[in-house]
Amino acid sequence: MSASPLRLPDVGSIEAVLADLDPASADEDLVPALARAFPGFEFSLALIDDNYWRDTRSVIRPDGTRLGELRPWMTAELAKDGGDIDALWRRLKQTDLQVTEWRGTSAFVFAPTGPAAADYIQIALGRESEWQAGPIINPDYRPFGEDELFDPGWIRRDDFRETDHLAGPVYRLLNRAGGAFVHVRSFLGRCSRIERERREAKRPEMERRVIREIGPDGTRETPFLEAVPDWFDYVPREIRFFQDWEESSASAHRVFAHWALDIRDYTHRGEREIGFIPRPLRPPKDRLLATPDLSVHLLMHRIEAVDREVGLPFGWFFLMTHGHWVDPDVGQAIAVELRAQRVRLPDRDRAVLLRWADQPYGF
Repeated sequence: MSASPLRLPDVGSIEAVLADLDPASADEDLVPALARAFPGFEFSLALIDDNYWRDTRSVIRPDGTRLGELRPWMTAELAKDGGDIDALWRRLKQTDLQVTEWRGTSAFVFAPTGPAAADYIQIALGRESEWQAGPIINPDYRPFGEDELFDPGWIRRDDFRETDHLAGPVYRLLNRAGGAFVHVRSFLGRCSRIERERREAKRPEMERRVIREIGPDGTRETPFLEAVPDWFDYVPREIRFFQDWEESSASAHRVFAHWALDIRDYTHRGEREIGFIPRPLRPPKDRLLATPDLSVHLLMHRIEAVDREVGLPFGWFFLMTHGHWVDPDVGQAIAVELRAQRVRLPDRDRAVLLRWADQPYGF
């Protein structure tokens, strides 16, 4: 008898696991709790230091008594003063009321489902805690309007004192435009299918389109599909990222050991938006740029240093596709020297880089 297939997690089941976590031990218990809920998966957790805050705020007294959520509470207080913001400000600045705020950082949980680069699941979470953020009103400046009452700009966000910590950490499933939970291989399949359908729907338009060139002999018209015969064979950058990973030296490593994916999958005004932005889990400290005074041999030395720093062979290439840490000009400069046989890369990495140089993509 064959083994029973693993039950993939689902949003409802994941949320139930998160709800049962005790904030006092949530960091240690998250992965074991998921493993108990979904037997057969090897989960791992990656935290990213990208501070954010939610617009969910509360009003409390110094003794911790909660008076309610900020917006409805403030709306009611403003009504007591007949909508007079100045009167409300003068009254509230005499109190010792405080406003709280939920602040968080991103967390990603991964689990492999097979041996290929895209064979894994990703769960996007927020690790969030509630903090006493500041006084209910800015005692020094009168608010200009209601928006400032509901979205206080004077609260502290760079001074985290443990005495201000009120609750958490709790883990919350982030509905990042439809990308809170994904099976990556299935997601890439949707990317390919939607792009193919989008282009196929434009076939009549593309077949009518022509490119007009005006020259000394008059106007020349070339059918668009004759000039761009592979227009219907376009491969989305998300697919190419994983294809390049599997065909390069990076394939000895799992993608999720080095990258998280900010995934989106939603419909806006009737148009399907789907894709991801890769986020490195261990970015290099410094950016690498291709400057005129930097020889290609020194550039090769620098990319090797980047690979060592991030712990990934050919890691500089994938940082380059992101564009922030390694400038795309670096890849183009090395490709020129590869073709001139003045520098060398492993054969598989050479093929990937030259393919990218002919048809660049980036995130």
